[in-house]
Amino acid sequence: MTRVGFTFKVRADKIELYKRCHEVVWPAMLEALTRHGWHNYSLFMQSDGQVFGYFETPDSFQAAWEGMSTEVINTKWQDLMMPFFEAIDEDSPELNMIELEEVFHLD
Repeated sequence: MTRVGFTFKVRADKIELYKRCHEVVWPAMLEALTRHGWHNYSLFMQSDGQVFGYFETPDSFQAAWEGMSTEVINTKWQDLMMPFFEAIDEDSPELNMIELEEVFHLD
């Protein structure tokens, strides 16, 4: 199992709505995430909108993202979420998620 950490930024004026959207993530989106290896997935947010994400996957961040890119429900979710992000690249949402290097782990 690979542990993946990543970060991105939510626009300050969209923080509360972003949180509300994540209180009711679509069941089909949750099913797709699980199907493509996104396990033990969590998002943490600072008050300024900086987000740290974490999940565990059998392969890699790239493989998990590529699996999700085949899902129509993911395209719809990404279209809904795009206005929330301080975007690096609006045409490639995965580029807005900066993967972090794991430097320590304690079981």
